Amino acid sequence: MGGLREQWRRNAMRTIQERALDLFDERGFDAVTIEEIAAAAEVSPSSVYRYFGTKEGLLVADEFDTMNSEAIAEIMDPADPVGSLLQAVVRYESRSDEPAGPDGTRGKGPWRRVRYFFTEPSVRMAACAALDRAARRIAPHLATDGGLSPSQARVAANAVAFGYFAALESWFDDGGVRPIGEYVEEGLRPLRRIWSADQPPQP
Repeated sequence: MGGLREQWRRNAMRTIQERALDLFDERGFDAVTIEEIAAAAEVSPSSVYRYFGTKEGLLVADEFDTMNSEAIAEIMDPADPVGSLLQAVVRYESRSDEPAGPDGTRGKGPWRRVRYFFTEPSVRMAACAALDRAARRIAPHLATDGGLSPSQARVAANAVAFGYFAALESWFDDGGVRPIGEYVEEGLRPLRRIWSADQPPQP
């Protein structure tokens, strides 16, 4: 029953996000209210606030926000957190039914949502706050299973989270012409070498 309820909640959140993006694309981020988004999604404004908190939260929320510690442990390899992030990016992009890019703003490509991270200052602030929360949730796994001290784990988790954001901004600045994963792999390659340097030589 819990699984069905969780799936229903995710579907509801996805619908609200899509209707919000329809309105943002049509009228601009600042011109749209939570009440208008709720009406378009056929839910109450209180539901929008409960799921997302703020209008900015509508754009930065993703599935990672709802994962518990066990779920995070399942998708993250403490010996290669950058590799785990790359796998997550590939999964995200594979769910898109159109190429990423400026011409895809009306479809489901990542450009449609991510572009607001870098064009709306309040959304950028919300995205950075979400990354900070994500790093705090990742750090204990790097300390427990990755052999790092708590301080090292905190620094490493922030490096991965905010390094991903920097790679995402490079993707945006280039117009989204290549897959996000290519930017993440290239940008975070120096961090990946830190973990590989700690691994014993392969026989």
